[in-house]
Amino acid sequence: LVNYWQRDFPLVARPYAELGAWLGLAEAEVLARLGKLAGDGTVSRIGAVFRPHTLGWSTLAAVAVAPERVETVARAISAFPEINHNYEREHDFNLWFVATAPSRERVAAVLREIGQAARSPVLDLPMLEDFHIDLGFDLSGAPRPHLEPTRRRDEPEQVRLDAADHALAAALEGGLAHVPRPYAELAGRLGWTEEAVLKRLRHLLDLGVIRRFGVVVRHRELGYHANAMVVWDVPDARLAEVGRGLAGQAAVTLCYRRPRQAPHWRYNLFSMLHGQDRAGVLAELARLRGELGLNDVDCQPLFSRRRFKQCGARYGSLAKVA
Repeated sequence: LVNYWQRDFPLVARPYAELGAWLGLAEAEVLARLGKLAGDGTVSRIGAVFRPHTLGWSTLAAVAVAPERVETVARAISAFPEINHNYEREHDFNLWFVATAPSRERVAAVLREIGQAARSPVLDLPMLEDFHIDLGFDLSGAPRPHLEPTRRRDEPEQVRLDAADHALAAALEGGLAHVPRPYAELAGRLGWTEEAVLKRLRHLLDLGVIRRFGVVVRHRELGYHANAMVVWDVPDARLAEVGRGLAGQAAVTLCYRRPRQAPHWRYNLFSMLHGQDRAGVLAELARLRGELGLNDVDCQPLFSRRRFKQCGARYGSLAKVA
């Protein structure tokens, strides 16, 4: 259930029955197992992962906080509904969080408030180019095939989304219900037909607005306890080459370009490595540097210390109160 359905979740009237048919389980058993996985925190939700900057604006940000104030400031950051991820990492800039809102202006306002509360400059690091975004975890140990990026940031930004798309995004924030006909349940809340929901989901997937539709898991609960955001100071002329090289590696779950922010931040490429222990992640990083010819490129692994918040972005419902 977790391994095979993190993407390409069935867009049919009874998806859990279809999963059961693949796995040799009754529909009721599939629902019971997914309910248990959700209850113990392994499964966050079943739903859509939207491409950044299509339904609104998002950015990765960080502040530098004295150790004795980390928990207090982290609670203040997590209290913003616009914050959907909030981690302590090993760096002078030690609190890293993702802010998502219907507009760039609202994100900027949230960052200003957080900067005042943290008494720190705020690194505002929106994604400029993605080389690979597919935060799924293969539990079989089989290598992920190299996946060329199919779309670039400027393509979805040209898509004109309407009020119905935003309404669907808002209704999906908590994920699909664990009922036999979840799309019908979703349609009922929206005042649509079940077929209208399925048709629009397929359309948004075709456009690349939805990057992945399926089971969204929490990596720590799956045993990936070592989580390193590896930041690279890549010469601009080599950035595309290095980004594509890292994106083709099975161990790299995310890889994207973000801006430098002088004088506080000189790194322009971000990649994520997840492993079961710190030594394994560092060994994988050393292997990547050697095989890809990156030993001359300065990088720094920022391991996470604590997770303060992890949930889906709230583009849709925040738009109602913006």
